[in-house]
Amino acid sequence: MSNVNELHTEHFLYKLICEELEERPFSRNMCTRFPPEPNGYLHIGSAYAIHTNYSIARKLNGTFHLRFDDTNPLKEDIKYVHSIIEDMKWLGYDPGNHIYFGSDYSEQIYNAAVQLIKRGKAYVCELTPDEVREYRGTLTETGRESPFRNRPVEENLKLFESMKLGEFPTGSKTVRAKIDMSSPNINLRDPVIYRIIHAELYRTGNDWPIYPMYDFAHPIQDAIEGITYSLCSIEFKGHRPLYEWVLNELEISEPPRQREFGRLNLTGVVTSKRFLRALVEGGYVEGWDDHRLPTLQGFRRRGFTPKSIQSFIEVIGGIRTESTVDISLLDHCLRQDLKDKTNSIMAVMHPLKVVITNYPEDEVEPLQIENNSENEAMGSREVPFSKTLYIERDDFMEQPSKGFHRLSPHTEVRLKGAYFIQCNEVIKDPITGEVMELRCTYDPLTKSGTGFTGRKVKGTIHWVSAVHAIQANVNLYEKLLIDEDVPEDSKDWTGKINPNSLVSIQNVLIEPSITHIHSEQKFQFFRHGYFCVDKTSIPGEHLVFNRIVPLKDTWNKR
Repeated sequence: MSNVNELHTEHFLYKLICEELEERPFSRNMCTRFPPEPNGYLHIGSAYAIHTNYSIARKLNGTFHLRFDDTNPLKEDIKYVHSIIEDMKWLGYDPGNHIYFGSDYSEQIYNAAVQLIKRGKAYVCELTPDEVREYRGTLTETGRESPFRNRPVEENLKLFESMKLGEFPTGSKTVRAKIDMSSPNINLRDPVIYRIIHAELYRTGNDWPIYPMYDFAHPIQDAIEGITYSLCSIEFKGHRPLYEWVLNELEISEPPRQREFGRLNLTGVVTSKRFLRALVEGGYVEGWDDHRLPTLQGFRRRGFTPKSIQSFIEVIGGIRTESTVDISLLDHCLRQDLKDKTNSIMAVMHPLKVVITNYPEDEVEPLQIENNSENEAMGSREVPFSKTLYIERDDFMEQPSKGFHRLSPHTEVRLKGAYFIQCNEVIKDPITGEVMELRCTYDPLTKSGTGFTGRKVKGTIHWVSAVHAIQANVNLYEKLLIDEDVPEDSKDWTGKINPNSLVSIQNVLIEPSITHIHSEQKFQFFRHGYFCVDKTSIPGEHLVFNRIVPLKDTWNKR
């Protein structure tokens, strides 16, 4: 697991590329790309890949492309295209006019395969998928050549043309590159570059019954767009020789270069599309924007800010290998971004009634309370104070333990922004013995902001006026998975789900300054953490808040 001493702010790829560019390998400007397959939603790992490509291009005065790798009609959908573009713009990496689609290059990719066939570098194969795997061999055994490997060029061309015309059923034939069945790199053992799929693609409809494999399409698409550097995660390192083979065999001048960076993992988080889809389709979460998912839509709904995610990625810097970073660092970056931007308000999660016996019955006193202790420029707000209040149940203890500095019988505390109060009487339920009400007195000389210095108290607690309180529901979130590290191929991941990952609290009481709010607005609930307005809220009717992150900062302690 990475620690703070291992995190660097300058990406190692930036240094490497700068060194390579000194040799002037390109006559065109720097250009990078992010090539998502539109079959799911972006997640925190995607954000790291986007940032790496986007920031390096910008530092070198280049351009950045968003290109959808839409070469599999069985999984892709236009809704994912829209969500990916929206998420990238929200995150701050707007591709502008540089949005491209791999399916727009279908004719060029097809012609590239024809070119390889004509040069004897590709052939039509009729082995089944299971037979292809069997013939490929293993890491310790070389592969065997397909019985169709040495077909005449003209026969291969004719068969490939028939595949394009839709004359063969799905999966009955493939086109394979003719490379080396004895290569120690299994990716070079005559990989499949085209397959038959009779299905409608969201962009091209039924125009094509054949689709290229990613490893074949990717370098061609990069070459068409003038990409100089294909920056991808470390799992593609073994695919780099195939990337270079395709470009070399197609005689691409000044070919783009593939370079790899480490894959980002977070403790207690799994970003596998298969895993996330199982969570959504199995009903374990609300949907792709569930607050507990590592999707960017989930982060946004929960209340994360683009700057906090960008700062997190910048602090991590360049990762060379697959690395796991403690998620508390992401929380820390979020707190740093929110602490001087959000209004601090008072919300009582578990109310306990307090009656101030010596306060006038019908009086309501407007108090001025600062909005943010970290930022004076945010000013103050007016909060009503009255005879009957609510405080947090946890802020009272009838028999206080050592170190408890809040309210207890015959002790004083300060009410935030108001007065000292002393508990004189405890009212209990006669049957259950539960504390139902506290009878207290206040000292009018101790009003906050008046410079009172007569005596001190050790505790300050928050409160809301009973008659003015606004009711709301609040969602508290913890990690979705109990284990710090759950393998993505785990078959028992459902047993790792944290039953307390979502706790919904009804009828939370909040000070009335909360009345005028808008979607996604953020607040600090005094002593509880940072919260945002959920999209299900209906102002004036039904308020719902999500806890973005608690106030406790475990990363700073480390």
